[in-house]
Amino acid sequence: MTKAPIYDRVALIGLGLIASSMALAIRQGGLAREITGHAKSAETRATALEIGLCDRVFDSAADAVEGADLIVLCVPVGAMEDVARAIAPKLKAGACVTDVGSVKRAVIEAVGPHLPADVAFVPGHPLAGTEHSGPRSGFATLFQNRWCLLTPTAQSTPDAIARLRALWEGMGAKVDEMEADHHDLVLAVVSHTPHLIAYTMVGVADHLRRVSNSEVIQYSASGFRDFTRIAASDPTMWRDVFLTNKDAVLDILGRFTEELFVLQRAIRMGDGAHLHEYFTRTRAIRRGIIEAGQDTAAPDFGRVAPTSGGGGGNPA
Repeated sequence: MTKAPIYDRVALIGLGLIASSMALAIRQGGLAREITGHAKSAETRATALEIGLCDRVFDSAADAVEGADLIVLCVPVGAMEDVARAIAPKLKAGACVTDVGSVKRAVIEAVGPHLPADVAFVPGHPLAGTEHSGPRSGFATLFQNRWCLLTPTAQSTPDAIARLRALWEGMGAKVDEMEADHHDLVLAVVSHTPHLIAYTMVGVADHLRRVSNSEVIQYSASGFRDFTRIAASDPTMWRDVFLTNKDAVLDILGRFTEELFVLQRAIRMGDGAHLHEYFTRTRAIRRGIIEAGQDTAAPDFGRVAPTSGGGGGNPA
């Protein structure tokens, strides 16, 4: 027996990688009867219609959300408040608003105050992505076996949480709930600070490239290639992440600096025992990620491009 759709109409505000992947996964799973969308760029709106991401695309976010049961804010964190203010008058009673932002406390403070009392708000964050962006970058399997973290607030209802959880599970994700501030601290460790370090390392390499006839790029090994993949992520999104989660990022960055000083001293003093013990402990983290099903142990030294579309990285 065919399962009924979870939502009648889903509105996607912002039509980049995450939204386009959601649209494809929703269609593949029959999770909604209709998908509407909006993007600020006329070119993006035209592309979304051309490739069939949405049934209807609107010039304004307010028109896109009218009559929708679920509204997904897929815009940079810094744009959330303006979008929330714009769509609020057109939200129907009983609708649910969610988001896909990498920071949660700032989103809650930006969006929540503008929503009507009869609209549920369930902030969310799928830990999935690639370095690519735009409506053509999405693919339906992006969320398979990836986590989506929900951070319910006083504006979240049990029914809204349950339906949103069912949607993400229907798209292949594993779902967990987490308090917003704890989410931001965890993401500062597993995503935000690593991205900042990657941006910094690529910046250092760019400086060296200018004085070394491009050997840095020509002979780049797997570690540097991975840094460049991460550092190729959307600059607007990451600017907003660091500005809105600065306390947690600065905390973790301070701890990273302390660890780096310890390793510097071990290298300077020739303390091989300390280095070996440290690397043994950190190697276990990698094994844990593989055992948790969040990556594969298969070697990929040549970094062959995936065939599923949209790239193979996961900078959440």
